[in-house]
Amino acid sequence: MNFWFSIFRQTGRNLRQTWTTMFMTCLTVSLSVLIFSFFYLIYLNMLNAESRLSNELRLVVYLEEEPGPELQEQMRLKISRFDQVEEIKFISKAEAFNRFADQLGDNREVLTDMPQDFLPASIEVIPLKTLRNLSQVKLFAEYLATLPGTQMVQYGQKWIERFYSFIKLLSIVVLISGFLLILTATFMVASTIRLTIVSRQEELELLKLVGATNNYIRTPFLLEGILVGLMGSLLGLASLYALFQWTTHHLAGAGFLDLFTFIFFPPGIIFIIIALSIVLCTAGSYTSMQKFLRI
Repeated sequence: MNFWFSIFRQTGRNLRQTWTTMFMTCLTVSLSVLIFSFFYLIYLNMLNAESRLSNELRLVVYLEEEPGPELQEQMRLKISRFDQVEEIKFISKAEAFNRFADQLGDNREVLTDMPQDFLPASIEVIPLKTLRNLSQVKLFAEYLATLPGTQMVQYGQKWIERFYSFIKLLSIVVLISGFLLILTATFMVASTIRLTIVSRQEELELLKLVGATNNYIRTPFLLEGILVGLMGSLLGLASLYALFQWTTHHLAGAGFLDLFTFIFFPPGIIFIIIALSIVLCTAGSYTSMQKFLRI
């Protein structure tokens, strides 16, 4: 008990002597955690949006003419040859007209003089949830285009391709920001501890001469690294949560953002980010001790 009391007292003394340097290091670590967590949170929300949008993915095959019952059965069999699907629904010209009228709502009177067969018949194909890869969807669309009497196949190609490209870009940004977090947390803490060791080298040597053990001398520096990692990660995550709350309250319903339900990190990911920050800062502290602490 006396050992740990002395360790904590020595750590507090170190922090009081170098509080400005430690404070700047803590801010730098928190900024790194904030940047990494910010992009990672966007990435997780995009994956969540992808999952929800994928559940609504459907391919629409526009036909030149309405297929009869026999041709419909042949088309069902040919579609199922590519892969199993959740649903295949044939839409007649009359059904397409009624759908369009329902979508217009109060403005449906603009269709008064329009013939009810001016819209093409179509087939709505809802793939299984296992068929969500963009390349697979493209192959499926190309296969559906070979159905007899097909005019075109639509599934929001351009929008989906841009969405997938954005997710890939985010994954790269997350990796880069994570790498920067590793560099910043490790080297900033290492530099700070190095300055502390250099400035107190004579005092540490004196402690060694009067009988202080290596653990007694080293442990306060490790605790400083742990504290910087803990406080920096908590400050960064708290800042991100404040930004998250502001965004969800002020930008809700703003254009396409209304399509997404934003979520914050679950407790498990928060714990991992904090633990990673502590490990990196402790590693930086340990590296400096191994290199500069002469005891």
